[in-house]
Amino acid sequence: MPSIPANELKTRGVTAIEQALAENTEAIVSVRGKDKYVVMSFEQYSHLRTCELEAAIHETRKDLAEGRFITESPAAHLKRLKEMK
Repeated sequence: MPSIPANELKTRGVTAIEQALAENTEAIVSVRGKDKYVVMSFEQYSHLRTCELEAAIHETRKDLAEGRFITESPAAHLKRLKEMK
């Protein structure tokens, strides 16, 4: 994964990002020599979010199938949440 120093990003702007993403799906932005941020195309970001949501749905369906859920009133739910603090 390519790395873009913050100073290069300041001087070259979006062009630096476009060049880094020309052959890669992500690029790291480093600040003072330390990796700080990851940049990617909006298309790649949307893909990752979709994968994340599909994984959450899969986990929820598995929990439901295996009986790992609670049926309770809204008041009981709020009370249980308050007790978790």
